[in-house]
Amino acid sequence: MAIEVLKSGRTYAGLGWFMAFDAAIYAVPLPFVTEGLDKVEFPARYRWIFPPIKAAAAVGLLSARRFPALGRLTTAMLTLYFALAVGSHIRARDISSSMGAAGTFLGIFATMTALGPPRDDDRQS
Repeated sequence: MAIEVLKSGRTYAGLGWFMAFDAAIYAVPLPFVTEGLDKVEFPARYRWIFPPIKAAAAVGLLSARRFPALGRLTTAMLTLYFALAVGSHIRARDISSSMGAAGTFLGIFATMTALGPPRDDDRQS
């Protein structure tokens, strides 16, 4: 059951819209975003990179059904992104809910990469 959910077009769309929202809150940036990046000691001068990365991820996830190769590339890159995020939390010794969320997304996107995205001819998703 969980395998079908991670391969569904709705999951890709939902995560795509989530990444678009995440891009927006990183663009502002909201205080909890700044605090989280401060905890892992991410340099302020490079934080501008997060909104474009997250916006590109949103586009890739939202277009996965029509362009499966882009969907798979997007989930692979998000797997790398969240692996680096978990590593940043470990390096900073920040064992928090943020690290748990990053680890969860790491597992989700790694699994989605292995399974591949839905295709236009997949009617059940």
